[in-house]
Amino acid sequence: MAFDLDMIKQVYAQLPAKIEAARAVLGRPMTLTEKILYAHLYPDTELRNFARGKDYVDFAPDRVAMQDATAQMALLQFMMAGKKQVAVPSTVHCDHLIQAKVGAAADLDTAIDTNKEVYDFLASVSNKYGIGFWKPGAGIIHQVVLENYAFPGGMMIGTDSHTPNAGGLGMVAIGVGGADAVDVMAGMPWELKMPKLIGVHLTGQLNGWASAKDVILKVAGILTVKGGTGAIVEYFGEGARSLSCTGKGTICNMGAEIGATTSTFGYDPSMSRYLRSTHRADIAELADTVAEHLTGDPEAYAHPEQYFDQVIEINLSELEPHINGPFTPDLAWPLSKFAEAIKENDYPQELEVGLIGSCTNSSYEDLDRAASVAKQAVAKKLKARAEFTVTPGSEQVRFTVERDGQLQAFENIGGVVLANACGPCIGQWARHMDDPDRKNSIITSFNRNFAKRNDGNPNTHAFVASPELVTAFAIAGDLTFNPMTDKLVNEEGQEVTLDPPAGEELPSQGFDVEDAGYVAPAEDGSQVEVTVAPDSERLQLLTPFAPWDGEDIKGLKLLIKAFGKCTTDHISMAGPWLRYRGHLDNISNNLMLGAINAFTQKPGTKNALTGAYDDSPKVARAYRNAGVQSVIIGDENYGEGSSREHAAMEPRHMGVRAVIVKSFARIHETNLKKQGMLALTFANPDDYDKIQEDDTFDIHIRGFAPGEQIKVVAHHADGSSDAFMCNHTYNEQQIGWFKAGSALNKIREQEGA
Repeated sequence: MAFDLDMIKQVYAQLPAKIEAARAVLGRPMTLTEKILYAHLYPDTELRNFARGKDYVDFAPDRVAMQDATAQMALLQFMMAGKKQVAVPSTVHCDHLIQAKVGAAADLDTAIDTNKEVYDFLASVSNKYGIGFWKPGAGIIHQVVLENYAFPGGMMIGTDSHTPNAGGLGMVAIGVGGADAVDVMAGMPWELKMPKLIGVHLTGQLNGWASAKDVILKVAGILTVKGGTGAIVEYFGEGARSLSCTGKGTICNMGAEIGATTSTFGYDPSMSRYLRSTHRADIAELADTVAEHLTGDPEAYAHPEQYFDQVIEINLSELEPHINGPFTPDLAWPLSKFAEAIKENDYPQELEVGLIGSCTNSSYEDLDRAASVAKQAVAKKLKARAEFTVTPGSEQVRFTVERDGQLQAFENIGGVVLANACGPCIGQWARHMDDPDRKNSIITSFNRNFAKRNDGNPNTHAFVASPELVTAFAIAGDLTFNPMTDKLVNEEGQEVTLDPPAGEELPSQGFDVEDAGYVAPAEDGSQVEVTVAPDSERLQLLTPFAPWDGEDIKGLKLLIKAFGKCTTDHISMAGPWLRYRGHLDNISNNLMLGAINAFTQKPGTKNALTGAYDDSPKVARAYRNAGVQSVIIGDENYGEGSSREHAAMEPRHMGVRAVIVKSFARIHETNLKKQGMLALTFANPDDYDKIQEDDTFDIHIRGFAPGEQIKVVAHHADGSSDAFMCNHTYNEQQIGWFKAGSALNKIREQEGA
């Protein structure tokens, strides 16, 4: 039985009329993305042909999902909004705070004990405000959403950058910061710049070692980490219809790695099969009645160049398995070229760890195909030569693959099954190493592989591939091994080969689970008490940020001029810092800790008050304590990666007034705006080079208005100065957030809170 069935019935009942009205206004056929977006305009929004990449549009998503690390700050903000209950179906999923160390059972017990204060807080807030709560061990947010909440043609937002995973079931599902979630949970319009559209036409059919993972690895190589920024990627064609629903989810999940707003597929039989297999036949039957509205119009797919801003063609029959990395998810190597790349680039050839699962690749099909490789290894007297770990995506998947024998197959080659949680994918991994800084290689079926992300070691070369390929590499223990062409020597000294993987799309006996881990909220939560201890080191009630005083902002010191790739992991690290995600002051002690200083080419920055170098957060706090405000300078695609709004709240809390960069990643730019920060881009990117280490900045902002450039003056230590112009993308509403001090302050004003 499906959750929120009445809401879904209402969406489908209104869908045909809304799409026909939009088609009449556009005067042409529509893509699936356009159908979903126009069908989810916020009530009373003018129906018109919105300009892609230009017009800001108000939407009304159907639901909100939050993972525990980001839910803390989102719900602390929601508590300030003055609402009695969430306005749309919302859920919290406890998946980020479980550290992988020994194995599933022991690690889960440790997490429940260590994080009791946080779990109790999230459970009580959920109970009070009508939010569904998924206990630790229930699974990773995106897999649980796909299994329980995603539905074709729906729109949702989630406080995690990989929320687009739900596109595997035909949704427009978008990763956001917590302040955006507060808007939607409070019943307010949710604003998004109308995305551009990238169409990916898939033909043919996968075969051999190729998998759905290889589609997105290939696309990442084509588009790079910022090629999808400001765009939704829509997959279509006979090849798209040939993929499993969970395979589609993998592709959409990793769309975050190209900066895409989200990705999606049209409704087809694979989605119907998945809905029925996950006990949601009622939704499949409803979707069948409006199926023509749950995919793009035939004319849009017949002539995609007329309807999409960019079109990519991929023939699945010719698609080669890929391995992407290290240090960035868009460095794509076809399997046939990978061994050569390892040798030419002096990447460590020995594989130390292979890790499969995560929110990206932990479906039944993924694990069944990987298990088929493991079973071959046992039959051919091979064992994993590298460490090998398995992370199921949900308790439902874990229970089912234990029942059907896949987990045993992994254990038979030396694999260790970890908890149903994010674990090593987000740095929650107590890796056992003789030297924590040693140069080494790992390979995962995860989605993201920035330096230090998995284990904190900047010299860990992390590669990304499909679960079946990761399993083969773990058996070989050598990254130059090509399972399509090479042989391995078994325990008896014989040369053996691995056959291509095989696996079932869905369990023939159906999914099963004893306790999925869901806790429903109270019917009336008005009497539920939510307490936060004033001396807690993990939770801290929020104090509203101060509003703008209407004056130019002068005398800003340079906190850091970040060089090169500066992701949200660099701005606000995860790993051990996850324990402070509910305590703004404590987590601010990691601000810009991983950012590379352009003047020294290493982390840390110069304290303009003392002339000494120190860690960036220590300098930021010294400025704040002295009443000195500051500015951050950044490079291209600043803030790519996770949706974590802490990367915007921390600088705001520490007295940073503006972030000036060459270009922003979408979610981070929005997060900065929501927190009352100035997010500016150099009108001339070369002006980045004018910034000197001892500069003091004046930002002339009294005439702050949409479309108007802002003048910034950098005063140099020698008495000279450079003035340069900056662009911004603020509209009137967003300027209102800035004036009020934050978007939350505006909600509080409207609610009289």
